[in-house]
Amino acid sequence: MTEKSETEAAEESAGATLGVEEEYHLVEPLDGELARRPALAAAAWAGELGPVVQGEIQCSQLEVATEICRTLDDVRSALIRARRTAADAASGEGAAILAAGTHPFAPWRDLQRVPSPRYDRMADRFGALADRHGICGCHVHVGIPDLELALGVMNHARPYLPLLAALTCSSPFHDGVDTRFASFRTMWWSTWPTSGPPPLLRSVDEYDRMVRELTATGVIEDGSTLYWDLRPSTRFPTLEFRVADSCTDVDDAVLHAALARSLVRTLAARIERWAPTPEISHDALLAARWRAARYGLRGDLCDPTTGALVPAPLAVRRLAAELEPDLREHGEFEEVRRLLRALLARGTSAERQRAHFAESADLRSVVAFLRDVTVATVGDPPGSSPSTGALALQPGAQRETFSQPPAAGAARGARRSPARRRGPRPAVLRRSERSR
Repeated sequence: MTEKSETEAAEESAGATLGVEEEYHLVEPLDGELARRPALAAAAWAGELGPVVQGEIQCSQLEVATEICRTLDDVRSALIRARRTAADAASGEGAAILAAGTHPFAPWRDLQRVPSPRYDRMADRFGALADRHGICGCHVHVGIPDLELALGVMNHARPYLPLLAALTCSSPFHDGVDTRFASFRTMWWSTWPTSGPPPLLRSVDEYDRMVRELTATGVIEDGSTLYWDLRPSTRFPTLEFRVADSCTDVDDAVLHAALARSLVRTLAARIERWAPTPEISHDALLAARWRAARYGLRGDLCDPTTGALVPAPLAVRRLAAELEPDLREHGEFEEVRRLLRALLARGTSAERQRAHFAESADLRSVVAFLRDVTVATVGDPPGSSPSTGALALQPGAQRETFSQPPAAGAARGARRSPARRRGPRPAVLRRSERSR
């Protein structure tokens, strides 16, 4: 085997590459209100903000997509650059970015949908779900060039998705109230058809047949509008993890990407050894997902391997132990262990938001906290000062609606699907080539 072919073989292996997409809210600099910026959204959709920053469904959102990454250092550096670029763009329009699954107090009536034929079709199909859609997520693409292997990994990964979600909860508040969920975004996203855990698909034929059947119903346009928590990308040779809230802290996004990729490599190796696909009902997966959204890391979660309820920290430690051989093999164990320890010590974004609100009784203070952590590793954009401007968000007056939260008491092979288009691997995941 030549040196070139060895390199190509490494690039083709499951988990060799990954990329991350993050969605952000735009907020006003002084009072933390949701910031509608139609001109900025239009510029993002037109590609005028560069290849990394892209538009979303609402005029109060931006999305970023990293370049293809190979190491965790690559992921961290790419995310920091992406957040800096998005913060610069927002600052130029007098706004700031905020990474969280929901804006803590913005009512849905503050949303303004981006005018486009695509979103007009979505609104016509889904009605108020599209008009009221103001949530933000973090999506991780892990490279798996072979579709049958990707489907096999998806089948094996289904029981692990709730635990990955629990580690990224950042949406406890919605529309000015404490929802008592750690990830209310998950519950809101559940109102969309084809959202939730992916079905068990044992072959490419089954996948193609499901796409055809759902397309025939008019609920989806094609495979790109399947909104499962984990799905094969139709544009890239990747498996896309879509279960996470937008991660407020860059460390949490890096950790989520690391765990998702290690899980892919671990499960792909099991499939190569002909390990049987876990048999778990769709209802059990939904129940595990609900528990993760409700309690995050402050309750019992379903163990991915046994289905039994265990304390969340124990479930996390078991996951780390399960992935340890793979993480050590790829030189990532120490970094992942450090990030996990830090997360368990300080709590998820959801827990920290509630702590800030318990002290201030003001959700604007929570927004200020979220904004500060979102750009903590980025610094102030050029031209702004630490105390004034778009990134100097100051808490405003308390609103009466802000209530104090209650006291804490597959088969293998190389067949490709016509639903999954192939082409040269792009340097960046461009918005025009993807779907929500």
